[in-house]
Amino acid sequence: MDEADIFKAIQADEQNRSYTDQGIKPLYSVHPEAKLLIVGQAPGIRAQTSGLFWDDPSGERLRNWLGIDRETFYNNPKLAILPLDFYFPGKGKGGDLAPRTGFADKWHPKLLATMPELTTTLLVGNYAQKYYLKQTRYRTLTETVKHYQDYLPDFFPLVHPSPRNQIWLKKNSWFEQAVVPDLQQLTRDLIN
Repeated sequence: MDEADIFKAIQADEQNRSYTDQGIKPLYSVHPEAKLLIVGQAPGIRAQTSGLFWDDPSGERLRNWLGIDRETFYNNPKLAILPLDFYFPGKGKGGDLAPRTGFADKWHPKLLATMPELTTTLLVGNYAQKYYLKQTRYRTLTETVKHYQDYLPDFFPLVHPSPRNQIWLKKNSWFEQAVVPDLQQLTRDLIN
């Protein structure tokens, strides 16, 4: 099954019918030559409305951490984006709702199979780390991110770049001092 067939199958899936009926397309980006994959939670409402993943302040910060501009982020075929859910899951009390259960189980393996050149997957936030790292995660997100080198070259765990994490970033200055430069070097190595 090629990527175009998978895209159609996602739209036709009963689980996604309400989105498809509203004209909302699944939001992800895969390329056969992708070497770096970004896995996050799910598109926010702003991203779903614009049709561009990471089209918000979180995306700006993520691009800064990667050391790339907007053009490279959206148009470099060596960079792929695969959230745990391809649709905005709705708002909850503390922010966006969690990705739908079982969604990534159904679609990630098919889409990952279309990217044979993948080298490293960035796991942005707790949901992505829980899904991909399973029992190899440390007790907390902070410890997992602090020990990012334990997961290389397959995975690179990151804190979510949301403005809501400003306090975490202030408390953990090591992240921008030590982790971000390594992330930028890895990004340069893989997508240039």
